[in-house]
Formats: sequence, structure tokens, C-alpha cells
Amino acid sequence: MSKILIVYSSVHGQTRKICGHLEDKLKAVGNCVTAVNIADKVDLGEFDKIIIGASIRHGKHNPAVYDFIDAHKAELEQKPSSFFSVNLVARKPLKNTAETNPYMRAFFEKSSWVPDLAEVFGGNLNYPSYGSMDRSIIRFIMWITKGPTAADTNIEYTDWNKVDTYADSIHQLAVTV
Repeated sequence: MSKILIVYSSVHGQTRKICGHLEDKLKAVGNCVTAVNIADKVDLGEFDKIIIGASIRHGKHNPAVYDFIDAHKAELEQKPSSFFSVNLVARKPLKNTAETNPYMRAFFEKSSWVPDLAEVFGGNLNYPSYGSMDRSIIRFIMWITKGPTAADTNIEYTDWNKVDTYADSIHQLAVTV
């Protein structure tokens, strides 16, 4: 089977949770999977497939995601690779695909890398876990977008069946020799 690297950038933990789920699913079908934070040093040459997962904070992916891609673009283009974004806009049916999600479209405009596979997942809205500034900003954004604004809201928008389907797609990506 394949040696798969999952690199993640997570702010409040949902992207890391999704990576853990992917790790479990991919290991269950015989893959060797390693998940690392985007800030960790890792040798991409040791892996057959590379996945990058990143969350949105205040409307943007972490700049470290683009730095990582720029630093490893050649390796990302030589191996089967994938990118997924986690954001609250993906909770909406018309904005939950790589083609229709505004953050994913912005990613493709800004990034010079085109992964073999791209996906977007809804995140987790958990006001009680945020600091006061994040809570205020996110509540304001949710008010504008007609989302939940009650201060005790904790809703997980991640579609785990969609994550499972994504894991299957990653498993099926052909490794070139």
C-alpha cells in the first residue's frame, strides 16, 4: 500500500479532527499514514501521496500553507496530491464543493499548485470555545450570512460521509513509479 503524508493547518481543531479521521480510514485499508502540523519539518520524499488540509480564519487560509506549497511545489507536482479546505461557508449546499466554495476558489487563484484532488468540508461552529474577539468576529460574519449567532451555539457542520468518500478517493489516487 501507500505511504501517505497529511499536512494540516488547524486553528480551532476541526481540521486536525478531520485529518485524524482520514488517517484512521486510510490506515484501515492498509496505508501507512503520517499526519503533521504545517509548522513541522518533514521529508516529503519519504511519501507516495501528500494531502494538505487547511482551515479558514477570518476569511483566509494560513499564510504558512502557501509558504509550504511554494517550498515543496516540485514534490507536490511529482506525486499524487490533494488539498482540502475547512470552513463554515461550506455548510451551505451551494458552497460545499471545490468549484463553488469561495475560499477554495480564492486558494486556486493564489496558489501556483494544482492538486490532483480537491475537496471542501464544513467546519465546527463553537462559540463557547472562542476567545472574545474571535467570537465577536465570527458572530458578526454569521449574522451577515444568516447563520446561527446565539452565544452558546456549538454545531459541527462536517459531513463525515463526505470525508469518508474523500478518503476513498485518496486511496484510489494512482502512485506513479
